[in-house]
Amino acid sequence: MGKPTGFMEYDRQLPADRPPLERIQDWEEFHGRLSEEEMRRQGARCMDCGVPFCHSGILLQGMVSGCPLNNLIPEWNDLIYRGQWRKAVKRLLKTNNFPEFTGRVCPAPCEGSCTLGIHEPQVTIKNNECSIIDRAFEEGWIKPQPPAKRTGKKVAIVGSGPAGLACADQLNKAGHLVTVFERADRVGGLLMYGIPNMKLDKRIVQRRIDLMVEEGVRFITNTEVGVVYPAERLQEEYDAVVLCGGATKPRDLPVEGRELEGVHFAVDFLTANTRSLLDTGRAGGTSISAHGKDVIVIGGGDTGTDCVGTAIRQGCRSVVQFEILPQPPEVRLPDNPWPQWPKVRKVDYGQEEAAALYGKDPRNYQIATKRLVGDDRGRVKEVHTVRVDWDKDENGRFVMRELPGTEKVWPAQLVLLALGFLGPEDTLLAQLGVERNQRSNVKTQEGSYATNIPGVFAAGDMRRGQSLVVWAIQEGRGAAKEVDRYLQNE
Repeated sequence: MGKPTGFMEYDRQLPADRPPLERIQDWEEFHGRLSEEEMRRQGARCMDCGVPFCHSGILLQGMVSGCPLNNLIPEWNDLIYRGQWRKAVKRLLKTNNFPEFTGRVCPAPCEGSCTLGIHEPQVTIKNNECSIIDRAFEEGWIKPQPPAKRTGKKVAIVGSGPAGLACADQLNKAGHLVTVFERADRVGGLLMYGIPNMKLDKRIVQRRIDLMVEEGVRFITNTEVGVVYPAERLQEEYDAVVLCGGATKPRDLPVEGRELEGVHFAVDFLTANTRSLLDTGRAGGTSISAHGKDVIVIGGGDTGTDCVGTAIRQGCRSVVQFEILPQPPEVRLPDNPWPQWPKVRKVDYGQEEAAALYGKDPRNYQIATKRLVGDDRGRVKEVHTVRVDWDKDENGRFVMRELPGTEKVWPAQLVLLALGFLGPEDTLLAQLGVERNQRSNVKTQEGSYATNIPGVFAAGDMRRGQSLVVWAIQEGRGAAKEVDRYLQNE
């Protein structure tokens, strides 16, 4: 540790974001950068603690604590402090294929379990990670590195999200011939279409895709395996198949009026906007627009926040966000100790922008949607809600209770459902005869990525359910290791 007293001498500092009212005028990323000197100070804050939890990647009370990729965080923090950036990027890439993605969109469970965070603001691990990889690309240190030798074994990967990309990258490095199938018109899965451009610039995604192509990975787009490309053909033409199609079946809202025009799944709204942005710079508009409308986002997670930020940039008249759970506390409660993930109230970029534009946080907690009401042309015009409370039943489980007299009618011409995802879609799995578990995800052998079908593996959200990008990368890496053993018989 280069600066033993760094955590006592320096305060946590993040780069300043562009002001909310400025950044909502465009679709560009809005995070700033620290100077070299400031970055070195932030690296010096890492304590190099005797038992670091930041890279543990364990589950505590059903929540991840530390980085699932087991990133060597204390090592590259110290290298930042010493100004040894080239060594820092080598340590970073040893465990993470795509730090330029996680450094932008990961919620940073590493910081939630930072030892310094017990009594001081935690180390800026996420920003440090992003700074390392961005500098590496800018300095030209990241170059194509195709494998020196090929095994001749062919692997098909279905789905080009973070799990599929990580699996493809690892297997290609091992010398296998990798083909990635993507049903959309662009590669990247949720990285491309599920996350807005201001949060993850698509040039960053495409830069990595182009690098992988130069290294020998083959991508086939506009091809949905199981629909236009028979699943059986995969098994005939490839030595192994890895299913990385994600948990893409969105959770619906079964209420009266769900069929009305103007009610959409959040993922469809975000996809339509990004596709329009990439195709025409939004010159041609988008098939789902919030312009001039009262928008209600039902769901309080990251996707809901992305809907808020996107609706604002599209020029909505107003935006509110419903969350059925109570508002989190401002500080950790006694039943949520370190190193658990801190269940505290956070203000993300979308809420910050809405507050700056409309004067208040758009989130409304403990709200349940009762029905949607339309006009005489079948278009949604109102959302009817009721406030709820949560009590424990005789078995200690929380049950929801509606509060009489709290009914409310909200104007809305666009309703976005950001309620998460239920699991993978059925067509491909049915064709292959892959078994599924009780949660409808692909069932694999205990401690394994292998399905019940020989030579067919699964990874990412399709196997574990909806999760974080960092988990998807970890799954892709794990599956690649197992596939390599299968192909090489060692």
